[in-house]
Amino acid sequence: MRVSIPNLLPAMALESDVMRTLRLEVRAWLQAEVDAGLFEPGVDRWLDGYDREFTTRLASRGWLGMTIPTKYGGQGKSFLERFVVTEELLAAGAPVAAAWIADRQVAPSLLRFGTEAQKNTYLPAISAGECFFSIGMSEPDSGSDLASVRTVATKSDDGWRLTGTKVWTSGAHLSDAFIVLARSSPKDMSRRHDGLSQFIVNLRAPGVEVRPIISLSGGHHFNEVHLDDVLVSHDMLLGTEGAGWEQVTSELAYERSGPERFLSTFQLLCAMVDEVRTNNPSAELGLGRIVGRLRALHCMSMAIAGALERGEYPDTAASIVKVLGTTFEGDIAEVVALGLHLDQDSVGNLGGRLDDLLATSLAHRPGFTIRGGTNEVLGGLIAKGLGLR
Repeated sequence: MRVSIPNLLPAMALESDVMRTLRLEVRAWLQAEVDAGLFEPGVDRWLDGYDREFTTRLASRGWLGMTIPTKYGGQGKSFLERFVVTEELLAAGAPVAAAWIADRQVAPSLLRFGTEAQKNTYLPAISAGECFFSIGMSEPDSGSDLASVRTVATKSDDGWRLTGTKVWTSGAHLSDAFIVLARSSPKDMSRRHDGLSQFIVNLRAPGVEVRPIISLSGGHHFNEVHLDDVLVSHDMLLGTEGAGWEQVTSELAYERSGPERFLSTFQLLCAMVDEVRTNNPSAELGLGRIVGRLRALHCMSMAIAGALERGEYPDTAASIVKVLGTTFEGDIAEVVALGLHLDQDSVGNLGGRLDDLLATSLAHRPGFTIRGGTNEVLGGLIAKGLGLR
C-alpha cells in the first residue's frame, strides 16, 4: 500500500537554499523508499525502528555522521543541515533507531571529550552505520536523579572494574557499546555531583548481562544492563576522570532539543489529515491548533540547532523544547481519538492503518514525557535556568 508523506512541514523562511534543496532531496528519497516497500512508516520509529539495511542505505547517502568532520570519516556538515535530514526522517516514520543514539549523542561527546584514538576508532564506524551505541545513565530506584548513581568504577592496574545496573537502556540488546556514567570516587553527600566518570563499555564484554524489558504493547526496545566486575581498559575512560557530571549535562541539549521530541507521532497526524480530507470532514477537531503547535516547535528546535552550530550549549532552551514537544506528541493521539469519537476500548479494534497508528501511539504515550528526563523534573530545571527559583 502506498503511504503518502503529507507536506505538513513546508520549508521555513529561515532555511537557506541549501537546506531547502536538501530537505526536498531527502523527502523524495524517503518517498521512493516507501513506494518500493522498503519500510512501512510508523510512530516512534526512532526508538524501536531497528533496521540495519535502512541504516546502511542512509549512510551511503551521506546522511549519517553529518556533523562529524571529514577527517574522522564524517560529512563535515552543519547542525542545521543535520536538523533538516533528521526532521524529514522522523516525519516519514523511518526506522532510524539503530544509529540514532550514536549519531545524535555519542558522536558529539566523542568529538568534545574523546581521545584521538577513541575518535578514530568509533567516529568513522558511526558515520558508516557500522557501530551502534546505547546510553547507560538511569538506574533502578534513581528516577531522574543522576547524582544518585550507584554503579561503581574501581581503578586497578589493568583498567577500571565496573559493577552496577543500568535501566531503560534503549537498544542495548542490538548495540555494540554504551557509555556508562559511574561513580569513580567515594560519594560525598555534600557534593553529590563530584566523583562521577564516563566509560565506553563493550556490551559483549565478559560480565555484561543485557536483560530485556518488554513494554505493555509487547515491544522490546528497553533493557536492564547488569555489570558484574566488568573490566574496562584505561583508554576507554571518556573525557576527564571525575568530570562525568559536567560531561553528561553538556550532552543534554543534543538529547532533549531535537525533532524526535515532537515528531514521534507525526505519522498518526498525517493519517488523521488524510482521514479528514477523504472520509470524515467532521473529525477535524483540534487539528488546526495541533498544526500551529507543530510549526512553533519546529522553529524552536531549529533555533537550538543553530545555537549548537555556534558552539553554544542551550540546556534550558532544550529542556523547554523537550517538555513542550513530548506533551504535544501525546496530545496528537488524544486529539485523534476524540476526533474519531473513540473510547479506550475501541482503539485497536477497528482495523486499518489509522487505528494501528493510534493504538501504538497510545501505548507508547506514557514514555514520551519520561524518557530524556521526566517533564516534572525538567520543570524545576527550567525554572532554575530562567532564574525563577
